[in-house]
Amino acid sequence: MPHPSIVILTGAGISRESGLATFRDADGIWATVRIEDVATPRAFARDPARVHGFYNARRRALADPAVQPNAAHHALVELERRWPAPVLVVTQNVDDLHDRAGQRNLIHMHGELARARCRLCDAVTEWREDLSTDTACPACGRTGGMRPHIVWFEEMPMQMEAIGAALDACGLFVSIGTSGNVYPAAGFVAEVRGRARTVELNLERSAGTTMFDEAIHGPATVVVPGFVRRLLDAA
Repeated sequence: MPHPSIVILTGAGISRESGLATFRDADGIWATVRIEDVATPRAFARDPARVHGFYNARRRALADPAVQPNAAHHALVELERRWPAPVLVVTQNVDDLHDRAGQRNLIHMHGELARARCRLCDAVTEWREDLSTDTACPACGRTGGMRPHIVWFEEMPMQMEAIGAALDACGLFVSIGTSGNVYPAAGFVAEVRGRARTVELNLERSAGTTMFDEAIHGPATVVVPGFVRRLLDAA
């Protein structure tokens, strides 16, 4: 029997053990700041300094030397390297831990914290420093147009056509470390249900646990490497 192509959706839970805060847990980021104040186009238009400050803090946290890819990130790289069929990781995370671990077939559907975008010329630039309304675009030289390369609420996630094509073709869909509350990603399992095997790997039950054929709950650094080993041993 041929090996199925795999689509893996990851959320904040896969990066939690690397030292990055999640968003929707009781002690997560959205418990301390309102989405409407920092993560919508209207928030940026109303108070760009506040929005820049929020993402500058996230960028600095990501730059902490203690924040490194963990065993779950590395396990997915091994799966991509050794699995005989295509493996695509679609991440809702804006961190770069999948990239640093060595993931190659990767879509950042919600953007990337380590990039900035100019609203005036649409140039996207690698960015590790703070941003402000005075930051000049490296491409066009103008100020006032730079914003985080992040998909905010009310904006369309990136590369949805490529994600849809991969979901249509996959035989195994795995959701890792995600709450199951944010659409359209939360709807991916419903798109493939009935024609692909579906597995949830999460610290605890998500909002969509009942949609999956199999659910394994525990820390990502334990359950993800264990699941990958099981797949590869059976291959």
